[in-house]
Amino acid sequence: MLRAGALIQRRVRAGAYCLTSLLLATAVSTGADARGFRHHRHHAAAVESYDPSYSSIVVDANTGAVLQATNADSPRHPASLTKIMTLYLLFERLEAGKIKLTTEMPVSAHAAAQAPSKLGLKPGQSIAVESAIRSIVTKSANDVAVVVAEALGGDEIEFARLMTTKAHALGMKHTAYHNASGLPDDQQITTARDEAILGRAIQDRFPGYYRYFSTRAFVYRGKFMRNHNHLLGSVAGVDGIKTGYIHDSGFNIVTSVRRGGRHIVAVVFGGRTANARDAKVRSLIDNTINTAALTRTAPPVIEGWDTAGGRPKDGREKTAGTALPPARNEPAPGSTDPIKPNPVKTIAMQSGNVNVPALSPLPADDRKLVTVSSPSKVTTISVKRESPPLPSAKPGVLGVLPTRVASAEAIAPAASASEVPAKPHSGGWMIQVGAFDDEKEAKQRLVAAQGKAKEQLGQADPFTERVANGNKPLYRARFAGLDKDQAQTACRHLKQSEIPCMLLKN
Repeated sequence: MLRAGALIQRRVRAGAYCLTSLLLATAVSTGADARGFRHHRHHAAAVESYDPSYSSIVVDANTGAVLQATNADSPRHPASLTKIMTLYLLFERLEAGKIKLTTEMPVSAHAAAQAPSKLGLKPGQSIAVESAIRSIVTKSANDVAVVVAEALGGDEIEFARLMTTKAHALGMKHTAYHNASGLPDDQQITTARDEAILGRAIQDRFPGYYRYFSTRAFVYRGKFMRNHNHLLGSVAGVDGIKTGYIHDSGFNIVTSVRRGGRHIVAVVFGGRTANARDAKVRSLIDNTINTAALTRTAPPVIEGWDTAGGRPKDGREKTAGTALPPARNEPAPGSTDPIKPNPVKTIAMQSGNVNVPALSPLPADDRKLVTVSSPSKVTTISVKRESPPLPSAKPGVLGVLPTRVASAEAIAPAASASEVPAKPHSGGWMIQVGAFDDEKEAKQRLVAAQGKAKEQLGQADPFTERVANGNKPLYRARFAGLDKDQAQTACRHLKQSEIPCMLLKN
């Protein structure tokens, strides 16, 4: 009897202990859930409260007419849109012959210390001008922007003064620069209208160098960089130019669109996210492009010209029959030559995503470019033959094949543009160096092939092409932008190294 009573007491104590443990665990869990809910609610509130000031403008680049404007003259921080002016001054030096695309610019400790986004340059290193341009266009590298500033202005402060002076000369009345990158500075301001002026001016003044803004991707010392402007290749007619973001400005963009002879420049400030900004500018493009003029009647946007009033800034009216002097290598005002498209060959592949680093120089001949995209949406890039070759540039294909980059996943290391011997090529041939079930293997083959035939492939365009192979994808590893001799020579080198190679005509 006593034994039975003891057993019952032990069972009661055990049950009470279990109940207590259960209640304690429930309380802890409930507290954690409550804290998690409060954290989630706080995060959601923070996102909801982030509301950068919005402004926008759409300008018909053919006539100068404003097609849409919202707070277009309200002050905004330019963020990385600053780098459009940084490149404007760099293009000026290139055009004047004071520097070359191959000129090496030194990296200072100040430049290397800049906050991201950056290329990761180290003090004492150097970077070639062309690589600097491509890294600014794609990566929006702050360290490289400062390298340019110090190379051209001696120091960043002096270069910012030159930037501001140039802005005012172009008619950007409400813009002031205090650094070359766009990193946060309370005194660095602009407006949507001023950025539209700059977006037009850099195209009017430097149509050849402006093509760098269409670069979709770039590889530097093994690092793959995708352009932050995701409208390239996804919105018909978009050919550039630059995005930007800091917290106080929101997500910004200046973009240029050409369709059927029409040409608009659209600017958006204050996107809450990159996707929200892109959606807004898509809407602006769709709502205005068909109202733009088909014929260029506006004078080029150049220094000393009142872009709003259509007359010199000294107040003198333009006399009848007197045209503004064109910038170097420019057509006469009103001409559509820089944007008149020539037919190009477009090939639709049954493929999905293609990674294409941009290593080659810009076009200077009549080659036909290959477009690789999904069969449901094939885009075309036009190349104007009359445009003169860039100073010190070597003939090649446009910075990148007009394809859609799948992701920002790093491509395997490839030779940098500054490490590759230059050799002109006409771009009419491609080679295939293998086909793989795995895209990473295809990228690795591209790197291996480039290393074995560096002279022929160093400035070719490596890319992977995804094609259907039954129920599984197949990734072809290819190089574009070669002439026939280069392609044949490259294949000979590769076959000697036991790398398969097949010639393909564009």
